[in-house]
Amino acid sequence: MAASDPIQPFLHGDPLKPDDVDSSTFDVDSSTFDVDLAALADAVGHAFTRVELAAEALTHRGALDRRPELKAAFPHGNERLEFLGDRVLSLAMADVLLRHFPHEREGELARRHAAMVRAGTLVEIAETLGLGAHIRLGDSERAQGSAVKPTILADTLEALLGAVFLDAGFAAAAACVERLWRDRLDSRATAPRDAKTALQEWAQARRLPLPDYREVGREGPAHAPVFVVDVAVKGHEPGQGRAGSKREAERLAATDLLERLNRL
Repeated sequence: MAASDPIQPFLHGDPLKPDDVDSSTFDVDSSTFDVDLAALADAVGHAFTRVELAAEALTHRGALDRRPELKAAFPHGNERLEFLGDRVLSLAMADVLLRHFPHEREGELARRHAAMVRAGTLVEIAETLGLGAHIRLGDSERAQGSAVKPTILADTLEALLGAVFLDAGFAAAAACVERLWRDRLDSRATAPRDAKTALQEWAQARRLPLPDYREVGREGPAHAPVFVVDVAVKGHEPGQGRAGSKREAERLAATDLLERLNRL
């Protein structure tokens, strides 16, 4: 972590590194974990000093059973880095938006923030980077086909941002966020409308009851469920969304229904 980083005094050592793991297990090189550091640096915009952080960020929990060396080094896979990266992204994006849109009110900034950090946006960016080719997956994830699950792509991108934060500090992580999201920031002339809000306003304008959201199923393993949500407006077929969080599934369901209603 950069010595000049103002947040550094609040972090005593590496909180993601288990105390009971031999430190030698973290002394790894890129070939051991199949990490193409040059390609990763080019994609993300950061050259890792600590190779083990890059390796951890790219290690899905499902890969641990078939790779004992990964399980010894990273017993939680990339989940803890994902947890950290989610918070790093949220703060970095708030800072970026305040600078890019100095005259907007809080409500407009909040809608922009939600659109920029939602899972769908992370998936789009991860796919643009070709991140799926770098992720260490388990047999069950590979057996489902060549494409990496969208939820895994989004989680891994967050894990990488957490890894950059630990490797070089918040300023470096924020610079990655601004670089990777630049096109989306520049293309947003006006603040986006939230799909759930737009659907509610559509129903209210026609004096219909409020949209009704219902979880109709869950797919995938217990540790990484995919929520299936339907949303119904009286007199119309429901829309449906699938995502790694119920909130995102509801948003996708609202988007699905709105697209059909707007074609009527």
